[in-house]
Amino acid sequence: MARFLVIDDEQGIREVLSDILRDEGHEVLAAEDGIVGLRMLKTEPIDVVFLDVWLPNKGGIEVLQEIKQEYPEIEVIVISGHGNIDMAVRAVKMGAFDFLEKPLGLDRVLTVAGNAYKFEQLRRENTQLKLQGGHQEILGNSPGIAQVRHIIEQAAGTDSRILITGENGTGKELVAREIHQRSRRARRPFIEVNCAAIPDSLIESELFGHEKGAFTSAVGKRRGRFELADGGTLFLDEVADMSMSAQAKVLRAVQEFRFERVGGEESITADVRVIAATNKDIRAEIEAGNFREDLFFRLNVVPIHVPPLRERQDDIELLTDHFLDMFSSQHARPRPRISRPGMQRMREYHWPGNIRELKNMLERITIMAEDVDVGVAEVEASMGSGEDPVEDLLARFEGMTLGEAREQFERELIEKKLQQHDNNISQTAQALGVYPSNLHGKIRKLRIHVGK
Repeated sequence: MARFLVIDDEQGIREVLSDILRDEGHEVLAAEDGIVGLRMLKTEPIDVVFLDVWLPNKGGIEVLQEIKQEYPEIEVIVISGHGNIDMAVRAVKMGAFDFLEKPLGLDRVLTVAGNAYKFEQLRRENTQLKLQGGHQEILGNSPGIAQVRHIIEQAAGTDSRILITGENGTGKELVAREIHQRSRRARRPFIEVNCAAIPDSLIESELFGHEKGAFTSAVGKRRGRFELADGGTLFLDEVADMSMSAQAKVLRAVQEFRFERVGGEESITADVRVIAATNKDIRAEIEAGNFREDLFFRLNVVPIHVPPLRERQDDIELLTDHFLDMFSSQHARPRPRISRPGMQRMREYHWPGNIRELKNMLERITIMAEDVDVGVAEVEASMGSGEDPVEDLLARFEGMTLGEAREQFERELIEKKLQQHDNNISQTAQALGVYPSNLHGKIRKLRIHVGK
């Protein structure tokens, strides 16, 4: 189903086009002149515009120029009377998709409208494929991944909001994309926002857009990620890193599907499915006053936890085969073979960087291996367990931010100390130089399993 806007000063034309398109199951909005039409485009998501080239107050050619400048992704079909054919041809040269001549014929209207919508859809799909770099499959047969797949199958076909949790490098974005691909929104945009990578001063502008002059560097109007994701999916990655001010606006947008651009007063609507993800213990963030509980309840309709690689030992061989096939093809190199002892060493390894670390390690092996047969020594060297402790540290925390590396180091140290003291909290806390209550808090925050 497409969303059309008809801009024509003749009520009869507006009614005829609206009836034809609605009979085909489409949604139609109408405006009596260009000024009203442009105002509606600011607040309503539209796929295709029907535009009369002869309008009062603001001419159709001028309106077309503004639409193509502000909303280049929207296709425009111009409407002309017999005496305005030259103007219609000019409009097509300026970027209009096609033109219709009055009186309007049913078959011609349906053909042009259908072609314009298909063209708009194809362009969106091409853009998405370029952004995604092709669809990747969630690999693995372990119980944790089987549960992830089960939840995806149940929830993907709905519009329910989803909160994905898991450590860095576990594949949370891959899960979000899989949900989108399996949903009825698969042909619409998948827009990702890394909330941790955007400064607090810019996050609201990124999410909701801004008007010209809203702040010093706002030299023009900009559409935000909510607006760009209309009809599709908005993925809020590392959502727990968002400022409290942005959280309040996201809460309203999620509740009402309405928002305002920074510096703007007009309310904009967007039909968006929100999927959020975080590597933090979000309940601990709520207790610390860093995350709104009401937003958590809104986002956490369907929770999905992606297990770390150390809990997926049975999947390591399958993942290894997949990545070695991929990198040998990508780099035109012989495909390495990991020996059984080498694979066993990989199963025993802690994988603090999870899938991301495994992927990086196997790409390094593919490029650097002098022999197709790779043994334990080569595996350990690629893990960063060489003689240089600094290089070892850098390899283990490759791809992480400072905060992520700090958390991972704390997790590894606490787990090691717990093992040394048979999971005795008091003794472990004394060895670490912290109070037992503090250690309990760290264990909860870092999702450390304490065996019995």
